[in-house]
Amino acid sequence: MLGEEKMASRQKTLVLILVTVFVAGSGEALHTGVGGNANGQGDVALAGCTCHAEEPDNSVTVILDGIPFHYSPQTTYEMKLQLIGGPQADLESYTAGFSMRVSSGSLEPSEGFEDLVQNWEDDRGTLTHTDAGSRTSDRTWMFRWVSPAEGSGTIDIMVAGNSVNGDMAPSSLDRWNRLTTSFDEGEDNGRTRTVFSGNGDITPPAPMEDHTDLHHMGAKLLAHWLGLLGFGAVMLVILFCGLFLRYGFSRHYEGRSNLLRLRIKHLRRGDQL
Repeated sequence: MLGEEKMASRQKTLVLILVTVFVAGSGEALHTGVGGNANGQGDVALAGCTCHAEEPDNSVTVILDGIPFHYSPQTTYEMKLQLIGGPQADLESYTAGFSMRVSSGSLEPSEGFEDLVQNWEDDRGTLTHTDAGSRTSDRTWMFRWVSPAEGSGTIDIMVAGNSVNGDMAPSSLDRWNRLTTSFDEGEDNGRTRTVFSGNGDITPPAPMEDHTDLHHMGAKLLAHWLGLLGFGAVMLVILFCGLFLRYGFSRHYEGRSNLLRLRIKHLRRGDQL
């Protein structure tokens, strides 16, 4: 009887451990999106992806582009979120994800990004990735923010971005960082700004195609153009010399100078003596 009680107690403990691991592991590593209090530490957009690591990592740069200096009420603003850094993306699997929350107004996918971005549990104040959105090669998502009614005051946007290696196993090999920014209601002059958090190393990933951008060739490109200019100069000199020799000393050229004609005439007279 005692042995059966011990066995039942062990089974309950094992089930509890498995449930705890599943909830913690699937809450923030979920490739179909994440939001809310998934880690027991508050909203993920503010608390961060702590199932991968306890602290954010500045090797991941979170970039938010299109933030207005001041917003007008009930106006739609196009914005872009991008993650740079972290582990090398496995393009055959999952590469990144994010959770976003805005203090007021509503968030929605941009045109063409409806399959990549979604509201978390139909909450228009939140935004996260979809399954397809977690497979983006450039870790970039486009979305819209619709500003609230007049008198709403300061707006806060909170973002947590997770850059992963695609092995579907939350671990310290993955990296995450967060960003919080604010902007006020006021006269909108159309100007926008870019904010980011991280170490500032925002060099984009290498392109997938095997080619070199001419703008990045530097000294090699300069040497190439100098070589072409030198070749062109040599060809012009040769052409000029050929024309000069052809028409400058020919006795049959009608356009030769009077001095040259006189000299030729003098030489011919000398031949007759």
